[in-house]
Amino acid sequence: MTSILVVEDDPAIRTSLIELLAGHQLVVRSSPDGFGALREVAQWQPDAVVLDLGLPDLDGADALKMIRGLSQVPVLVATARDDDAEIIKLLNAGADDYLVKPFSGGQLLARLTAVLRRCAGPTHTFGPGGGGAPGSAPGADQGPLVLGELRIDPLARTVNLAGREIGLTRREFDLLAFLALNADRVVSKRQLLAEVWRQPYVDEQTVDVHLSCLRRKLGERASRPRFLHTVRGVGVKLVSPR
Repeated sequence: MTSILVVEDDPAIRTSLIELLAGHQLVVRSSPDGFGALREVAQWQPDAVVLDLGLPDLDGADALKMIRGLSQVPVLVATARDDDAEIIKLLNAGADDYLVKPFSGGQLLARLTAVLRRCAGPTHTFGPGGGGAPGSAPGADQGPLVLGELRIDPLARTVNLAGREIGLTRREFDLLAFLALNADRVVSKRQLLAEVWRQPYVDEQTVDVHLSCLRRKLGERASRPRFLHTVRGVGVKLVSPR
């Protein structure tokens, strides 16, 4: 089931949003402040975040930047600020969409549907008797992908290295699966952002961060690559060790 993190300091609004989302078969957690939201994003890894800007400990714009340092989870900003310059600033900082308060439950559900569809790729619909369909990784309609001791199963969303399962985040898995589908080919960061993140205007540093995490989990370093090889000025390729 699709998981949503609600970040809202007003208890009444927070309760209302939780009831609305849970009533449409979504798994919901909440946080009344920014630092609590960061912990949930890092540990729980929700499918999307509804972020209020008026938080008691952090300005929502700062919380958004910190979330983006942890994850590329879709973020829908809920704000009372309707200034065009402010909204553009938020979108450039990594927000995927925004809603100006007050808004209806129908607006929120429709925007979440659109954000998840754009950012995660799968079809998500929210309504009576319906929930969010789980996402599918690149190559999910194929069998396992094997490169030496590395085995990637897009359908089961599992990765095994030398018989040991490796725990990856959703985005790390999708990144690795896409590279495996294009094994031995150099893939540019722009292409990865367009095909894996489906957000071609996100900073390329996002790819670097996820590649670094993947290298660590695969037991290698950029200076001594085994699977993930960087081609300076071009991109990265996944190869089978010889």
